[in-house]
Amino acid sequence: MPTRVPRHLFRELNRLILYGFPVCAVLAGVLLTTASVMTPPETFKKMSLSSSAFKDGQPIPAQYTCEGKNTSPPLSWQGTPAGTQCLVLIVDDPDSPSGVFTHWVVFNLPADTYELPENFSKSPAGAATALQGLNDFKQTGYGGPCPPAGKAHRYYFKLFALDTTLDAAAGAARKEIEAAMTKHILAAGQLMGTYHRK
Repeated sequence: MPTRVPRHLFRELNRLILYGFPVCAVLAGVLLTTASVMTPPETFKKMSLSSSAFKDGQPIPAQYTCEGKNTSPPLSWQGTPAGTQCLVLIVDDPDSPSGVFTHWVVFNLPADTYELPENFSKSPAGAATALQGLNDFKQTGYGGPCPPAGKAHRYYFKLFALDTTLDAAAGAARKEIEAAMTKHILAAGQLMGTYHRK
């Protein structure tokens, strides 16, 4: 003999169907929408970034550091994708005792630029249309490696191709530049050099 379901349970079931399901559907839609927004973009296309002064993963010559002339090394790159409107270069040291230390920020480099010469200008307007942001030495332009004595630090030269130019002024902070770059990166390249002071 089948078990009879009490009448009050039927009422609860009907109430959930009438009211609970739409609410759950709405909540599910919100969660799905949020998840899609938070999903990271597809892997960036790769650009090739190199320097004639040092190889990837190798020591940076002293002339490009605070113990030398403190001038920027020569850089060149390939693989800028179609649709690029500008390039951004950021150089940092993730091994700094104070956290990631920014050494150089260059933005709005023309898309048809394929190199930066040695000893690039430290002026906020580093080239005809390129601008430079503030580094963690509180200066514009390149500030070379200058780690505490001891172990070697790593210095990452990161190049980004963007589908837009950035509406930022010369001397802008790195955080401002990175916020403006969000969702506009088409491709990226990286070169890492090391340096240590005895």
